[in-house]
Amino acid sequence: QVQLVESGGGLVQPGGSLRLSCSASGFTLDYYAIAWFRGAPGTEREWVSCISRYDGTTYYADSVKGRFTISTDNAKNTAYLQMNSLKPEDTNVYYCATKEDDVCSGAVTNWGQGTQVTVSS
Repeated sequence: QVQLVESGGGLVQPGGSLRLSCSASGFTLDYYAIAWFRGAPGTEREWVSCISRYDGTTYYADSVKGRFTISTDNAKNTAYLQMNSLKPEDTNVYYCATKEDDVCSGAVTNWGQGTQVTVSS
């Protein structure tokens, strides 16, 4: 069964850091671009970041550029989103997703269930 499971969300103070993990089962992440989105349930999700598996290029939304870093660990079949200098406006549910192929321009084919990130003092 193909599944993506996010973890690592929680409550953090402004300026703090969190690292989200996205573990895959039932398939290998090696061949698919991996993206992170955020959005409240029932609303349109905002794209945050993507990593191409074709050439390793990373992409970021302007709102997170310089603060967030996407990465992967092939041995663990896991992707990560390191989030630093967090702001209250980063509060949201974060989802990982895989694309239909190894480039970020493809369509999303799998979604995780989401993990809540709350940035508040």
